[in-house]
Amino acid sequence: MTNRPQQDPLGIIGTIIAEKYRIDGLIGEGGFSVVYRAEHLIWQQPVAIKCFRILSQAPAERRDELLDGFIQEGRLLASLSSRTAAIVQARDIGKFTTPDGLWIPYMVLEWLEGKTLDQVLFEERIAGYKPREVHEALALLEPVASALEIAHSKNIAHRDIKPANIFIIGDPRGPSPFTKVLDFGIAKVMAEHAALATALAQTGKDISAFTPNYGAPEQFSRTHGATGPWTDVFAMALIMVEMLRGAPVLDGDDFVQLAVQCRDPNNRPTPRSFGVEVSPEVEAVFAKALAVAPADRYPSMGRFWAALYQAVFPEGAGWNMPSTTGIASGASLGVASGRGSMPSMGSITAQRAAAGTGMGAPPASGPSYGTPQSTGALAPASMTPASMAPGTTGPGSRGKGGVIAFAAVAALALLGGSFVAYKLFRKPPPPSEPAPAGSILAGPAPTSSVSAAATRPTECPSGMALVPGGKFYMGSDDPAFKLWQPAHQVSLDLFCIDLHEVTAGEYKECSDKGECKRPEASPNWPKTAGTTDAEHEKKRVAYAELCTFGKPGFENHPVNCVNWAMADRYCKWRDKRLPTEAEWEYAARGSDGRKFPWGDDEGAVGHMNAGGKEFTAWERAAGLKPSDQLYPQDDGFPATAPVGSFPKGKTRFGADDFVGNVWEWTADWFETYKPDEVINPKGAPAGDRKAMRGGGFNGGNILWLNPAFRFHQVPDATQPSIGFRCAKDL
Repeated sequence: MTNRPQQDPLGIIGTIIAEKYRIDGLIGEGGFSVVYRAEHLIWQQPVAIKCFRILSQAPAERRDELLDGFIQEGRLLASLSSRTAAIVQARDIGKFTTPDGLWIPYMVLEWLEGKTLDQVLFEERIAGYKPREVHEALALLEPVASALEIAHSKNIAHRDIKPANIFIIGDPRGPSPFTKVLDFGIAKVMAEHAALATALAQTGKDISAFTPNYGAPEQFSRTHGATGPWTDVFAMALIMVEMLRGAPVLDGDDFVQLAVQCRDPNNRPTPRSFGVEVSPEVEAVFAKALAVAPADRYPSMGRFWAALYQAVFPEGAGWNMPSTTGIASGASLGVASGRGSMPSMGSITAQRAAAGTGMGAPPASGPSYGTPQSTGALAPASMTPASMAPGTTGPGSRGKGGVIAFAAVAALALLGGSFVAYKLFRKPPPPSEPAPAGSILAGPAPTSSVSAAATRPTECPSGMALVPGGKFYMGSDDPAFKLWQPAHQVSLDLFCIDLHEVTAGEYKECSDKGECKRPEASPNWPKTAGTTDAEHEKKRVAYAELCTFGKPGFENHPVNCVNWAMADRYCKWRDKRLPTEAEWEYAARGSDGRKFPWGDDEGAVGHMNAGGKEFTAWERAAGLKPSDQLYPQDDGFPATAPVGSFPKGKTRFGADDFVGNVWEWTADWFETYKPDEVINPKGAPAGDRKAMRGGGFNGGNILWLNPAFRFHQVPDATQPSIGFRCAKDL
């Protein structure tokens, strides 16, 4: 074999694989695999190419058989990753021959930017940040637990759960980070195939190896039993204790020391054993999860997570195990704290609010993921406690010195092999030592082209909230309203949603540039049944007063009196789009089936701008028949209110005014629901009415405030009670 620079162990940088993947640079390598950054030439998107170098050592006569097994396991990963956004997504699979004649099977994985949990924990330790509380750890790792339960329900175990295999997208201590499981052990799962084990025996490599610091007793010695989902439970419990303690749990200098610690029945690594104050109920859950004998542990991640939720939030609704079909981004939960109970929330924002951590609501600018640097280094100043804004608890805070994240590829947690590999990569480089951009591994920096490519942002634009892809029951089976029936399961991809409804001032900016049509001074909509022409005209003339465009003092009110095409045009001008009806409902309620965006409590004044006595008073003054009142109080706004005026009504993702203020146009043509499970539904292909959501300032019925409530209107209607917000793909 020819000598080759360390930056390209397979000699394929600059080549094109399968006529569509251009290999741009090395990301990292381990005992089993080499990972490259590539460009999908058709989609023009970056991807990660994971090359299973170890399989090149198999005998030539066994390659077809091994490739069949590899494809089968690749199909398994693709199936799992299609059911949850919390497992790195598998895109493609294939084989190629290197310039040196090596036969290499490969897998194409999604490209992610963010950090692995081990990098985050290491940075927080050296900066002296306070360890997380148990509810914070639960909230951060909830998508991982949900993903693992989906796998465990099929009796599939990861077998190498560790912080390096948990990837964080977004601010780790912010309101809406999202976690993913990396390296779902394709090589280790393949080792269970007799043909593969036989073919690779001559290499002398144990491809079912694990990371000793997070190993379970049965991984150190099979005398304890077989590995399985309970093995992942043990590892996850160790990670949780590490997060609560602020330091590694099993920490020895060699394999034997770690094995002794892990298997000692008289010294279990529970929170209290390290002086972490937790309740007796929480301690008991960890004691069971960390039992030496697999039979004494929780049999799956879902059982462990549900028990831990019950111990942490005894007054809450509990943790619901995810379904095993469709895409899931995390499970719902009920939260309660010493400060009283709260409705089921399921988000990290809600968890911190429940525990009184002082995090508060997300800023108006939306989730911040930091700015990736071309060098991948962390600015040392950003890691000092002095750089944190008052009231924040970690480097993810949004003060002036907020952490500057570097890009990293999800597929890099591929080492999983020998103890030597573990010793080399167990600690990420400190912030003062630059790490390669796009990599979580220490080592030689890649070429400048790779560094520049790795800075491609994946965060939502300012003013938008990240809504992780997930699964929920859209609609309702409540017989109170026919149009929202039946409840049916929907799976959605990741997307962004505006934090607030588009304002009159924002729309005027588009109009002033000649990009958006100026709204008419008077609204116009079809006459409703039972209304005379005179009554309809009187109402239309009166309602002209409530149109917000171009009126001084109303710049921060939602723009209204715009038809569907005008809303659609504005969103496209912003390089966005109108949300689908399913996206709107999921952004409003999440996956936990709540009755209102803020939870299950009806709320009242302070939660939304809806039909109070101030609106009926305006109707009487205008000579109109008063509408029904939702509540007898005066919320201070006869019609629209400035966006964000009702912070109690924020959604779990931090967005305002999802109910009340104005109805919101969606992208979909209206159609009645079907009971079928659907993925990324788009509504009817054509129709005469557009679906709209959210209720308006004139809402006098409590049903209007339910995120499942839906209605429709002809697309050319313009009404003071209809506005919109935009969405965006990532």
